[in-house]
Amino acid sequence: MALDRSAPTTLNIPAIGVSVSVSALGLNADGTVQVPTDFQQPGWYKFGPSPGQVGSAVILGHVDSYRGPAVFFQLRALKAGDPVDVTLADGATAHFVVSTVAMYPKVQFPAQQVYGSHGDSELQLVTCGGTFDSHTGSYLSNIVAYSTLVSTTPATTPAAG
Repeated sequence: MALDRSAPTTLNIPAIGVSVSVSALGLNADGTVQVPTDFQQPGWYKFGPSPGQVGSAVILGHVDSYRGPAVFFQLRALKAGDPVDVTLADGATAHFVVSTVAMYPKVQFPAQQVYGSHGDSELQLVTCGGTFDSHTGSYLSNIVAYSTLVSTTPATTPAAG
C-alpha cells in the first residue's frame, strides 16, 4: 500500500477545516528543522519520507501569530479516527487516520518518536502549544497529531486511446 516518493502538494483535515497547499522545509544552519514562513501554509520536512512512504512523514505548521489563528490553530482538537488526506505531486493521495494527539514540553520533544521510522507509513503533524512565554515570544510546548496510513488513491492516468 505504500506510495512512491512524491512531494506533498495539498493537506486536507476536514475535522478542523484545513485544506491548504504544502511547502517544503529543510534544516536551519544549526541543524534544527525549519518552520514555515507563511503562517497559513504548513510545510513538509523534505529530508524525511513523503506521506505514504514507509516511515514518519512530518508536516509542521504554526498555531497562531500576532495577527491571530494560523493553519494548525485547531490541531489540538483532533481526535482518534479523524481523517487526514495528503495529495502528492504525482497525483496520488495518501489517506491517514489520527491515532492520538499529544503535547510535549519543547525541552523534552521526542524527536525519534516523531521523525523516526516505526516500520509503517505514518504522518505526524506538529505545531506549538501549551503556555505562551511572552519574554521569548514562543510557546513552551509542541502538539503532535500522530496518524497512520489507512489507504491510498493512485494517480489517475489518462485512458489509452
